[in-house]
Amino acid sequence: MLSARRRRRLLAFTLWIGIMMLLIQAVPVSATSIDQAALKPKEIKLNKRGSVSYPRTNARAAALIDVESGRLLYSENGDTELPMASTTKIMTAIVAIESGKLHEMVKTSKRAFGKEGSSIYLRLGEEMKLEDMIFGLMLRSGNDAATAIAEHVGGSEEGFVHMMNEKAREIGLLHTSFRNPHGLDDKEHYTTANDLARLTAYALHNPIFRHIVKTKVKTAPNPNDAWDYKWMNKNKMLSLYEGADGVKTGYTKTALRCLVSSATRNGQQLAAVTLNDGSDWVDHSRMLDYGFEAYPSTTLFKRGQPVEGSSFVAMLDWSYPLSESEKGQISYKIIPYPPTSVEYKFGTPAKLEIYFKNERIGQVPLKSNATSSTEKVS
Repeated sequence: MLSARRRRRLLAFTLWIGIMMLLIQAVPVSATSIDQAALKPKEIKLNKRGSVSYPRTNARAAALIDVESGRLLYSENGDTELPMASTTKIMTAIVAIESGKLHEMVKTSKRAFGKEGSSIYLRLGEEMKLEDMIFGLMLRSGNDAATAIAEHVGGSEEGFVHMMNEKAREIGLLHTSFRNPHGLDDKEHYTTANDLARLTAYALHNPIFRHIVKTKVKTAPNPNDAWDYKWMNKNKMLSLYEGADGVKTGYTKTALRCLVSSATRNGQQLAAVTLNDGSDWVDHSRMLDYGFEAYPSTTLFKRGQPVEGSSFVAMLDWSYPLSESEKGQISYKIIPYPPTSVEYKFGTPAKLEIYFKNERIGQVPLKSNATSSTEKVS
C-alpha cells in the first residue's frame, strides 16, 4: 500500500502530465512551418546537417548581388537610407575613370591638402597622375585624393558631386544622395545597401575599376622623396576570402563600419554590402558563401545551341543566377525582326527574350536560315 507521501508525489506527477498534454494539443499543427516561413529571407538552404543556413548578419543593412546579371540575391533592410562613409569612393572612382583622362596630372590644392580623415599624405601643390591617385583613393581611402580628383575632373568639388548624383540617377539609385566625394559625415549624404550593391555591380563592369580594387599593393612615383609611394590595400577580404577581388572599406563615427566586398568563383562574381556592421569580415564571408552555394550562375544558352521548337540557334552564351527550385520558372519567347530592320540585314533575324517568373530578364540574338513566327519555348 502506498504511503501518503508517495500518493502525493504520484498525484503531482499525474497533474503535470495532464497539463503538458493540454499544452501540446493547444499548439497548432502548422506552427512549425509558419515559423520557418517567417524566417525565410529569400530561400531556405539546408547545410550538411540538414538545418537552416542562410546569411544572418550583425549589420544594420545588408545586400548581396550577382554582378553580371544585377540580380539581388539577398537583402536585409536593403532600402533603409544610411550613411555610407568611404564606400562613397566607389562612385568617386567610377566617375573619375569614365569622365577623366587617366594620364593627366592632378594638382593638390589647399582644400585637398587640408582635408581631414584618412589620407595618402599629398603635399600642397604636389602633382600625381590621375590613375595613380585613384589607386590611392581606393587602396588607402585618401580623402585628400578624393578632393583633388573631384576638383580636377569636375572643375570643383561641387561640380564633381553634381556628376556623382547624375550618375546615381542614370544607374537608377533611388535612395542615394551624395554631398561630397570622400564620405565624411553629412546629413544629406546617404545610400542604401541595395543601391550600393547596384552601384558596385555597375562599377565592376569597368575593367580599370576591377583592376584597381583587386590590387593588394601599389607603388607610385613620389616627387618629394627618393622612394616611391607604396600603398597596401585596407580591404582584408582580399587575403581572408578565397576568390576575393574587391572592393572598399569605410568608417566614420556616424556610419560606423561599412564594407563592400566582391569575389569570383567558377566564373561568377558576387558583391556583398554591409552598413553599420561590427563583424563585417565574418558576415561578408557568410554572405558570399551563401550566394555561391544557393544561387550559382546557370548557363541557359550556349553559343550555337539550337532553340527548341524553332530553326534558330543562339549567337552567344547567356547565364543567370538561379537556385535549384527556380530553374523551372524560366520561360522564353522568340521575337522575329522585320526583314526591313537593321538587325535582320546584319544577320540577326530574331531574338530570344528570357523571362523569370514572367518578368523579362534578358535577351539573346538568334541566327537562322529562315524566319520564324513568334512562339514560346519551354
